[in-house]
Amino acid sequence: MSAHVSGGRRTIVAMAVVAVLCLAAGVLLSRLIVSPGAAAAEAAPPTAGPITVPVERRTIGNEVVLRGDVGYDDPVELRVETGDLGGPAVVTGQVKEVGATLEAGAVALEVVGRPVVVLPGELPTYRTLRVGVSGPDVQQLRTALQAMGIDGGDPGNATYDASAAAGVRALYQRVGYEPPSAGEEATEAVTAAREGLTTAQEALRSAQAQLAGAGTAAGPGASLAELDGAIRVAEARAAFLGSQCALPLEARDPSAADCSPPALVEADAALQTARAARAAADKAPDTSLERSAVRAAQDQVAAARTALQQAEADTLTPLPATEVVYLPSLPRRVDDVEVRRGGTVSGAFMTVSGATVQVTASASKADADLLTPGTAGTIPLEDGEVPVTVAEVTDAEPAGTADGESAQGGGEESARPTGDRRRVVFTVGALTPEQLTALQGTNVRVRVPVSSTEGEVLAVPLAALTAGPGGESRLEVADGEGASRLVEVTTGLAAGGYVEITGSKEPVEEGDLVVVGAAGAETSDEDDAEPGADATEEG
Repeated sequence: MSAHVSGGRRTIVAMAVVAVLCLAAGVLLSRLIVSPGAAAAEAAPPTAGPITVPVERRTIGNEVVLRGDVGYDDPVELRVETGDLGGPAVVTGQVKEVGATLEAGAVALEVVGRPVVVLPGELPTYRTLRVGVSGPDVQQLRTALQAMGIDGGDPGNATYDASAAAGVRALYQRVGYEPPSAGEEATEAVTAAREGLTTAQEALRSAQAQLAGAGTAAGPGASLAELDGAIRVAEARAAFLGSQCALPLEARDPSAADCSPPALVEADAALQTARAARAAADKAPDTSLERSAVRAAQDQVAAARTALQQAEADTLTPLPATEVVYLPSLPRRVDDVEVRRGGTVSGAFMTVSGATVQVTASASKADADLLTPGTAGTIPLEDGEVPVTVAEVTDAEPAGTADGESAQGGGEESARPTGDRRRVVFTVGALTPEQLTALQGTNVRVRVPVSSTEGEVLAVPLAALTAGPGGESRLEVADGEGASRLVEVTTGLAAGGYVEITGSKEPVEEGDLVVVGAAGAETSDEDDAEPGADATEEG
């Protein structure tokens, strides 16, 4: 047992010695090993060295980048007047599908069996046009008909007349519908007016006959010619008797009448009677009543003719306000249809837009000033680029539009006050059906180059430029052996973080190393700015 106890003590002693040795080793190692943080804190800062980049040749371009919505130009809601229908405006046919095209003279819709015809014009429909109506809407109708090759009369004539009505009839024949009718009442009025004219004309003829009879003094059957003939006969008889009775009896004509005094008196009396009758015929009778009757009959005929003309004019083809809509420009594309067959029209029944695809974007005033109509750009797509052209830049941008992007950096702009925004409209080049389907109604990025160098030019990063005492631009050109020299340079276009070197007082060539910073130097906020944030063109 004593041997067993002695062995246990030796084990404990050995363990204690090992523990002491481990402790001593740990203390020694803790003094020899230094942590990375402590080593970094105790280390001296490295010597700063220049950071150089080579001068290179590249094309420098500046562009405006915007976001815009793709759609068709000039959307318009179509409305039709339905107040004159006298009942519900039921859609009976001709409902267009989205994507259909409306040309001048097209039927946009059929309401209660009648067409709603599309015509070019700025002035909206506000009344039915019929004979006698006058105004700019009549001139607009004539102009629209003329544009369609239909003769509707002189566009300068503002009164709706027979020529305008004829043009409307031709329009309806073209669209395949019966022309509008003036109604049964107008037709009945024409019949009554014609009968009234016939009656007035008969009354005039009767009055004229009565006047002619009252103007004959000799009475019925005796004319002035007959009275003159009776005088000639009586004169010849008296002359014959006078000549024969003056001869001796044996020399007289056996056929001569009796030359007794009574016979001579009778012949003279007949002559005086004939002359008296003729003299009485020369005296004008009083026909004032008959003449008044003729004048009254003539007035009645004139009034009847006027009434007939008005009645006939009232039957000329009108243009109902319920059957026409005007659009400022045609053709138009149907974007949306609010009605269906069997339904009723109330308010806008269709939305149409121009046939031209366009992109509507919002830009800051500074960017918009760089975009003039005709400037070309592109829409980047996965399968290539689609060309666009600036069509319009407005002076004011309605509130609530989408924000644009920075001209040089391409980053999204934050919302700005309405007065600092501009509306930019781009027309889109030729699109494949697939591209049109993919782009319609989307928001796209538009890139518009606004300035560029002509090919590759000598260029350095903007960070390589420093300003001299007089404000001149300088480059620090390294010689590769630790030395450098300052070279005064002339700069050109700057964009995308690079600036063009157009000239220098000492030679600067492609491949030369220029200093853009120092190793270990802190980067300023200005250096961290996105390249090209203030792209300008310097002299």
